[in-house]
Amino acid sequence: MELLKFAAIDIGSNAIRLLFMNVIEEEEDVFFKKSQLIRMPVRLGEDAFYNERIISRHKAEKLMQTISAFSHLINVQEVISYRACATSAMREAANSDEIVNYIKDQTGVVIEVIDGQEEAELVYSNRIVEMINTEKSYLYVDVGGGSTEITLFDKKKAIASGSFNIGTVRFLKEEISNDELLRMEDFLTKLTERYRPVELIGSGGNINKVFKLSGNKEGVPLSLKKLKSLCSYIDSFTIDERISKLGLNPDRADVIIPATRLFLNIMKWTRAGRILVPKIGVSDGIVHQLYSIYRHERTGADNV
Repeated sequence: MELLKFAAIDIGSNAIRLLFMNVIEEEEDVFFKKSQLIRMPVRLGEDAFYNERIISRHKAEKLMQTISAFSHLINVQEVISYRACATSAMREAANSDEIVNYIKDQTGVVIEVIDGQEEAELVYSNRIVEMINTEKSYLYVDVGGGSTEITLFDKKKAIASGSFNIGTVRFLKEEISNDELLRMEDFLTKLTERYRPVELIGSGGNINKVFKLSGNKEGVPLSLKKLKSLCSYIDSFTIDERISKLGLNPDRADVIIPATRLFLNIMKWTRAGRILVPKIGVSDGIVHQLYSIYRHERTGADNV
């Protein structure tokens, strides 16, 4: 048995995450086991989706300090490799190049600002196909602070994917256009006319938290009826009460309802009756890609 360690930094619109993952090689089998996940509530989307779409000096400094701390932790953990990826907020910020250069100068960490297509590919790298039924159609939906990535799988093959500028921080700032919502609805209804019935796979911190509040056992999907009930239940609390009584982080308490309503709309548009919540995201996909590269360079074997 060989134990390998990788790390991923996911710079989202609502928070920044550092994931440490142990990869265990045991003869022909490979196991991925999360070692540690650190989440810092740096909401870049507050700047990037509003007014001049410039990330402020204050937010840039918080980002730099967070990345600096993450860099020290990565050095202590002695990982084989890591990658830092930024998504929607940094994609749209007018000064993203300046911030990327500043972070590199101050910390040595190179941030890659990835587009929606690459974000969707990272989602695919999570080996989702191992979790699903060979004969069914699944729609993987990752709702973030700034964007939503959607991929359709049929018979374990990725058929189509789309990236939409629809996210929870945008909802708070009322920065989502009706045209973008209609584009998502049109994409989903046309796609699922051919592939039906479809089951959803939900990703993102909000749906993970909703699932935890549901009390369902891991691997047991949420029905549409239960998700509606949970949305009403959470919405019955004020934001302060969600923090004090439901145990939500402050930067989760205000975005969890917009996220849940978006999932409910997607279920309505696709006529999906339930949603699986496997608790995976962009950072998991980064690690899977890093391991594939490592294995290929070491053995010449095909990526896994």
